[in-house]
Amino acid sequence: MDRRNFIQAGSAAVALSGSQAFPQSQTTPKRKRRVCLIGCGWYGKIDLFRLLQIEDVEVVSLCDVDTKMLDEAAGRVAARQTSGNRPRTYEDFRKMLSEVDIDIALIATPDHWHALPMIAACKKGIDVYVQKPIGIDVVECESMLAAAKKYNRVVQVGMQRRSTPHLIEAKKQIVDTGLLGDVGLAEVYCYYHMRAKTNPPDLPAPPHLNYDMWTGPAPMRPYNDLVHPRRWRAFMEYSNGIVGDMCVHMLDTVRWMLELGWPSRVASTGGIFVETGSKANTTDTQSAAFDFDDLRVQWQHRSYGHPADPEYPWGATLYGSKGTLRLSVHKWEFKPIKKREKTISQDAVYELEQYPEDKIEKDLERHVAPAVRGHMKNFLHCVDTRERPVSDIEEGHISATSCILANMAMKLGRTLHWDPETNRVVDDAEANQLLTRAYRKPWIHPDPSKV
Repeated sequence: MDRRNFIQAGSAAVALSGSQAFPQSQTTPKRKRRVCLIGCGWYGKIDLFRLLQIEDVEVVSLCDVDTKMLDEAAGRVAARQTSGNRPRTYEDFRKMLSEVDIDIALIATPDHWHALPMIAACKKGIDVYVQKPIGIDVVECESMLAAAKKYNRVVQVGMQRRSTPHLIEAKKQIVDTGLLGDVGLAEVYCYYHMRAKTNPPDLPAPPHLNYDMWTGPAPMRPYNDLVHPRRWRAFMEYSNGIVGDMCVHMLDTVRWMLELGWPSRVASTGGIFVETGSKANTTDTQSAAFDFDDLRVQWQHRSYGHPADPEYPWGATLYGSKGTLRLSVHKWEFKPIKKREKTISQDAVYELEQYPEDKIEKDLERHVAPAVRGHMKNFLHCVDTRERPVSDIEEGHISATSCILANMAMKLGRTLHWDPETNRVVDDAEANQLLTRAYRKPWIHPDPSKV
């Protein structure tokens, strides 16, 4: 398919705005859906509480290796759900998933702990909402996709830009109507000062944290304050850095907007050039190029200095023959080439009056809450209909693997040519060795042929 002429008349149906984009369940459940959460930290609670806002589910179980965090989450859930019940609590997801009364699992652990719980939930016949990026290495991602298919599970990935109301409207108004014209370049970028800058001493893990279980299949590092909670993305042992955290969102946004599949080539350069005093081992500067035939998506991040455009410190810019579309989580703006035509723009939707608890909820990203709700509505609809959700596991596989390949390309110092039919880098044995990361014993790396 010619990517410069990708817009089809039927594509507008994908980008319906408002409630049309996220139809509620077509059937009335005979009983409340029974939900569990694995990973009770920041975004786990954001996801779960948005779900509670759109349907009267029963949260039956919570799992976390930090007992202090687990107890706090159980109390907040009991206060939020209509039954008032306090969920059962577990430190080990395997024991929790052995219960027979779970319909849906939300997974919001650190990235290195996404694959094994997701696959285990699929095997138990549970539908899953898993945070992005889906895996820590390419074969993990491939195995998660294989598990969803084998066990016929609905899996929604937390790449909620696809459910962001104002971005749905940008796709509908600008992209699907052809106002951009031919698109040859999209730039995606992040200039947030988000990389850890400190060098804290290594210490014993706190007594309320099972650090061995927290580390799980990842390489064992000494514990320090950057490890837990929330700042673990300082380390490549648990994440894929800023590329795996922020690029995956905006690359996925461009792929959704422009209906792109797999990149055929991925290249990347970068390193730690400025913030050398930090204990963090993720890059503070990195560029990556994702080539989709005659269209390139170009990524850049740096965690220092000012953003290139202060109004768009994290976002995507689509350059077309008829105009330019800038996108962020806060707004979008389309500027046509012809001066006589007006600039079109829209700010983020907040929904604070419809959902007043958003005004006071601790640590909530208020501008993102409507997107998470929309994502959850779409997920529940697909659980009922068995349709593919808007951010299906296959889309999560493509976007996550593309970002992992970028980090591999930077490490190897060469462009990688990707074959999605074989899930291998073409003619590059050294690169293919990096598709699977060694697991720490006794954990066993998933195999897509054996899930």
